[in-house]
Amino acid sequence: MSLSLRSQTVFITGASSGIGRATAFALAAEGVRLLLCARNPEKLPTEAELTGAGAEAAHLFAMDVSSRAVIEVAVAALPEEWKKVDILVNNAGKARGLAKIYEDDPDHWDEMIDTNVKGLLHVSRAFIPGMVQRGRGHVVNLGSTAGHWTYANGAVYCASKAAERAINEGMKIDLTGTPVRVTTVDPGMVETNFSAVRFNGDEEKAAKVYAGLTPLTPEDVADAIHYAVTRPAHVNIQTILMMPTDQGNATVFNRKS
Repeated sequence: MSLSLRSQTVFITGASSGIGRATAFALAAEGVRLLLCARNPEKLPTEAELTGAGAEAAHLFAMDVSSRAVIEVAVAALPEEWKKVDILVNNAGKARGLAKIYEDDPDHWDEMIDTNVKGLLHVSRAFIPGMVQRGRGHVVNLGSTAGHWTYANGAVYCASKAAERAINEGMKIDLTGTPVRVTTVDPGMVETNFSAVRFNGDEEKAAKVYAGLTPLTPEDVADAIHYAVTRPAHVNIQTILMMPTDQGNATVFNRKS
């Protein structure tokens, strides 16, 4: 039997596009209260769009998860009724560049580690204590097949996702003995603006990533997140590793000519 999410507060980081946005709408249909943030809040779906999709209420705000100081100020400024988060989806993440370590821009490393690793940690640290205190909660972390298999020219991004995988495992161990659940959803190739960001807005270069195959959609990943958070309270889905049928691992693809 599925767990009802009605009236639970769900916080999704990086919800302005892609997987974060799709997850917001997938969970809106469950009647949740949606707390959404993004670096560019004007790109977030509107409160009217979210309540129209079934959400009980929505609160939108700006937050860059790559900055601990920004997270602390933004969380402290939340209205009291939005500080008690039941489900946290650590979705915000990015890749920058595709280059050999000895030729890469170190600024890319800082951006990826600050967002994908430290951002996940600081946001989790802000909300997990309340979950433990209230005796309920679920943390969903967005990983990647890159955390399972390293690929050429992506060592630091892959390292950041391997770190996410280890943090997820450690988080589950640390929360054993509490009712708080922990899940990592690790998708392979998903067609979002991920590659456009990686290549600094070069749409032509980004399109080549998906050429000749059928990638996952953000809705596919949102469906997996929906599945994990709606399992009965005694069931913890720790890892979901998912890829399109045209993908074998992080480097093996079936591209049609």
